[in-house]
Order: sequence, then structure tokens, then C-alpha cells
Amino acid sequence: MNYSDKVHEECGVLGFYDVDGHSVAHEIYHGLFALQHRGQESCGIATNDDGHINQVKDKGQVSEVFNKQNLDSLTGNIGVGHVRYARGSEPRENAQPLVSRYCKGSLTLAHNGSITNADALREELESRGAVFQSTNDTEVIMHLIAIARTTSHSVEAAALAVMDKLEGAYSMVLMSPRKLMGIRDPQGFHPLCIGKKGKSYILASESCALDTMRAKFIRDVEPGEIVLIEGEKVTSIKHGSYGKKPSLCVFEYMYFARPDSVIDGISVYDTRIKVGKLLAHAAPVDADFVMGVPDSGLNFAQGYAMESGIPYGEGLIRNRYTGRTFIKHTQAEREAAVSIKLNALASAVNGKKVIMVDDSIVRGTTCANIIKMLKDKGAKEVHLRIASPPFLFPCYFGTDIPSKKELIADRCSVEEIRALVGADSLAYLPVERMNDIGLRKDFGYCSACFTGKYPVKVPEAK
Repeated sequence: MNYSDKVHEECGVLGFYDVDGHSVAHEIYHGLFALQHRGQESCGIATNDDGHINQVKDKGQVSEVFNKQNLDSLTGNIGVGHVRYARGSEPRENAQPLVSRYCKGSLTLAHNGSITNADALREELESRGAVFQSTNDTEVIMHLIAIARTTSHSVEAAALAVMDKLEGAYSMVLMSPRKLMGIRDPQGFHPLCIGKKGKSYILASESCALDTMRAKFIRDVEPGEIVLIEGEKVTSIKHGSYGKKPSLCVFEYMYFARPDSVIDGISVYDTRIKVGKLLAHAAPVDADFVMGVPDSGLNFAQGYAMESGIPYGEGLIRNRYTGRTFIKHTQAEREAAVSIKLNALASAVNGKKVIMVDDSIVRGTTCANIIKMLKDKGAKEVHLRIASPPFLFPCYFGTDIPSKKELIADRCSVEEIRALVGADSLAYLPVERMNDIGLRKDFGYCSACFTGKYPVKVPEAK
């Protein structure tokens, strides 16, 4: 679900190296479709044709920006793609990938995440004469790698050196004239994986992109690792922090990733079913049927129904053809967008006690509008169940969780939120149950948006 009252991921990245020399733009295009859920504001593809960089990027979704003509113009056997979510209205210059030409040739970079010390790094670079064309963190990384490359024996050595300076989250793909690299920050905040199609290699934010491209999943890029692809040769380069316990964003499993993705060995779908079962055990209620808010609440609702024995049903119909036109940023526009995107199924909810399951509550306006919609269509009761603990703290690592003052759970009790959204009852997944949702015991996860316990130093609270 892509309403403005929801949490948003910053972006998705994809890289392709065709060993046989075939153009990769159409393959990347298909992969970006599979990653569209990670960003709908802008997208782009850049390809390397024997040292010449071709690029198409603009605001809009993949189907809006690309066509056969401009894809055919993107010749080259190495390429990088990107889909981006932006906070509010952002200039076209912030669309990625970013391309830079410097004394050593060219660099092309696509980035998922947020650099927490980007402002300080930008000020330092500007004081040395650097000129910026965008306002995103990615250009800061680009400058740093370009500078480091002038005193390094290779682009991968430069990237490794820059990792020492970066704080925060970055899963990114980097293309030089003859190489493609995948780089994941030492905390592993966001996913990145490796696939293979024939003799060619793919880097992608999620494994669902590999499935769409009919490629074989090889493995995840490990936290603190650079994966270097050059022809048929794949090299793993470890940062000094490699092997430390990572902090993968737990909301990748709860909301961002597609259900058919597998992240760091764990099925997103299986995790959501497990969370729904835990929620049913923690917050039971008598009702006629369980429904999820499309699409993010559906798997949780299925798990809730399995555990509770209450039938699973469809109470909301989603209009799948609204596109990005209705991604709005004012309160009135948000409210209008809900009725445009969703409609209650009167024959299913009329006279029924309904359990409505969703992934989270941010400001509360979306839930309130949906509950009103259900009751207007005759729902006798609407019991709201949330598959995550309350959001109490902002995120600094690439997730668009707003400032504390915008988080309804920061200023209201559960009972006050229940009254504000119009639910007959409200319950969240207890934060202590986050340890039971089926994730790896040998892995670390960031849940600071619920607990305030950040795994690394963050800027002063917003």
C-alpha cells in the first residue's frame, strides 16, 4: 500500500553484467518492475557501452519513464538501475543512478539507505571546492569515491577506503568502465543479493527481482562486504568490520520487501504469517472474519486467521490502476487518496464484526478513513490489530519514518489512538514478541523505531 500515511522505503537498486557483451537495459527494466514497491517517485537506468555511459532517468514509475525507444538507446553490457521514493517534492536531479566523469574515467552509482554523517561530509567537500548538482547522500558518496580513486590502485580499493568514512545505511551498486560492484554497509541495514543468469551476474535489492529476470539466486551480499564483478570473475572484498553482528532493518520483513523475497535466508512471507499468528495469540478478539488492509496487511491477516480459527475474508477492494498520480503530501489529499485507492466490500462487512489487520500506524489518518469506510458500509464492529509495535522514534537509516511530533503513538496512548481512529478495539504486536517472529538467531536486527535503541550513533533527535 502506497498511501502517504504509510512508512516508505527510500529506494531499490539493481546492477547487471552481461559477460557475452549483450545490452542489459531491457533486463534491468524487467528487474526494476519487480522492485517498484521500493520507490515510485523516480527511476533510472545507466549503461556502459565500452566506456561510453548512456542514461535515462526521470520522475515517475518504471512504466512511465521507459519505452522501447529509450531502452534501445541504452546500449552496453554493464548497467545500473534505480527506483526512488522521495520525501515530498524533490528535483529531477535527485533521480538516480548518478553518473560522474572524472580523471580516471566514469563512475555510476545507485544507493539505498541514508548516510547519517552526510551533512558533515558535504560541508567538508564543499570547503575543498566540490560542486553538487543534487541534495541526496549519493552524490556525497560519489565525490568521496572519486577523490579516493585518485590515490588508490583500483576503484574497489577506493570504495573500501570510503567505507571508513561513511556512517549509516548503504546498500549500493557501483559501475566503473569495466567493473560492477555491490556494496553493503557493515550493519547490513538494507538487503542486497547476487544472482546469475547464464554466465551473467546480477545485483539486486531483493530476490524477487531475480525471479522476475529468471535468474538464479546465488547468495546475499554480506554486511561489510564488497562484491566485485569483472567478466566471469567474482571477488569478495571484506571491510575491517566484516563479521560483526549486523543490524538489518526489521521492517524489511514487516513492510518494505515483497512477500516473495527471501532476505538473509529468511522468507518474508513466512515471517509475516508468523507475525500474524503471534498477534492473534497476543491480542485475541471475538469476530466474524479477519481481513487485511491491501497489500501490506494481507499476510499478517492470514496468519491471524490461521491461529485464531476465525475465517479469513476480503473486506477491502484495491484500485490497482491509480498509479503515482494520487501520491499526495497534504492532509486533504491523503484523505481523498484513500477513497480513490480503496473501497469497502459492503456484502462482506455489512452486519459483521471485523478484525482489520495492518502493518503499522504512523499518523493514524489512513486507519481512521478506512475504519469509517467499513462502518459506512455496515460493519457492526471494527477491531484494529497492528502487526508491529507502536512507532515511537524516527529512523535515520533510509526509512521515511517522520519526526517524533508526527508519530501518533508518541503523543497518544493506545486507548486515545483507538478513539481517534474510530476502532472498537486496538492492539499492537507487543515489542517483546519481536524476538519470536522467526528471524535468524545469529543475526542482529534494528528495531530502533520501536525501542529507541539505535545500533550506531545517530544525529540529535528530530
